[in-house]
Amino acid sequence: MEFKFSEKVSHLQASAIREILKYSADPEVISFAAGSPAPEALPAKELEELSKEILAEEPSIAFQYGVTEGYTPLREEVKKILAAQGVFNAEYDDVIITSGAQQANELSAKVLCNEGDTMLVEAPSFIGSLNAFKSYHVDLQGVTLEDDGINIAELEEKLKKGGVKLVYLIPNFQNPTGRTMSWEKRKQAFELCKKYGAVILEDNPYGDLRFAGEDIKSIKTLDTEGSVIYSGTFSKILSPGIRVGYVCAHRDIIQKIVVCKQVADVHTTMWSQMLCYRFLKKYDLAEHLKKLRKVYEHKTGLMISEIEKNFSSKITFTRPQGGLFIWCTLPEGVTTEQMVDFCTTAVKDYKIAIVPGTAFEIHDGDPTRSFRLNFSTPTDENIVKGMAILGRLSKEKFGE
Repeated sequence: MEFKFSEKVSHLQASAIREILKYSADPEVISFAAGSPAPEALPAKELEELSKEILAEEPSIAFQYGVTEGYTPLREEVKKILAAQGVFNAEYDDVIITSGAQQANELSAKVLCNEGDTMLVEAPSFIGSLNAFKSYHVDLQGVTLEDDGINIAELEEKLKKGGVKLVYLIPNFQNPTGRTMSWEKRKQAFELCKKYGAVILEDNPYGDLRFAGEDIKSIKTLDTEGSVIYSGTFSKILSPGIRVGYVCAHRDIIQKIVVCKQVADVHTTMWSQMLCYRFLKKYDLAEHLKKLRKVYEHKTGLMISEIEKNFSSKITFTRPQGGLFIWCTLPEGVTTEQMVDFCTTAVKDYKIAIVPGTAFEIHDGDPTRSFRLNFSTPTDENIVKGMAILGRLSKEKFGE
């Protein structure tokens, strides 16, 4: 039977990352394609003990329906954490617990954007959010991403044209580039969006994973009237599999997100929410984050040293101060097709999985010479081995 899919999904393509991860099922493949936390950084033993406590003490809550807004003790704890960071304003903000930050971003776009509304995103940007936004048939436009964040002049030029409803930003250790937006640019972007009436969707899944440099305040801390939506997650600090994220936004926006979430999945899994709450109450979150940062500091340092040792000198790369990714760019003159061929050759012939930059472009056919490396998931041994193989391939393709 031939199916006629809806216009909302007929143009969507499977994530290139997910397609590449299929190769990763081969035990011989060394994967630098994932976006997962380091396995050794997950507090598995603590989560096991907390799960036992929940099932022994509160099974009737864990196994029952809950309110769409989220498990109340967890919501209140998240509010306290965000308030301490200057993100949550009790005067007008509220919080809803979501099934990961992916749902937080998807529902935020759903409640604000009509078909044809203009939405601005960093170029390149996170494929999961891009596909979510595309499903609502918005006019998705990219704004060039520079070393210190979004190009402010280009952002203003697009805002001036009018009709921009939402601006999606990942200020900390951006996916896929690992770059961080400067405080000056955060202020400028906020003021411009305020001036032209656009809402900012600030996605911060990696902010807790800073292992170098100084913390930079959230864009949301500048907000005095509810023009910034802030999304966060427990995926990168506790477990991605439990699927717990949250949105902090003006209560009017949250109320609409609640209605949409009721339609989507009723509520986030109660057991997962209770697990997060008990972890926050029983363990020292600051100490836990210190341990995570040491893991990622070591891993990114190792990968960068091996890139410097092995790669063609013609390849440039970012030096992230946190997060999970390094963004590598091939020499001037290399075409998108040659970049994709490099990534395909790496996985098919050398059993090394990396993600081509085309996966993160706003529109099919946008030119790119870059690819993404993940340093959090592979072992130290595989980082050393993989960078040596990629290095030899890079020199064969592009010279010393």
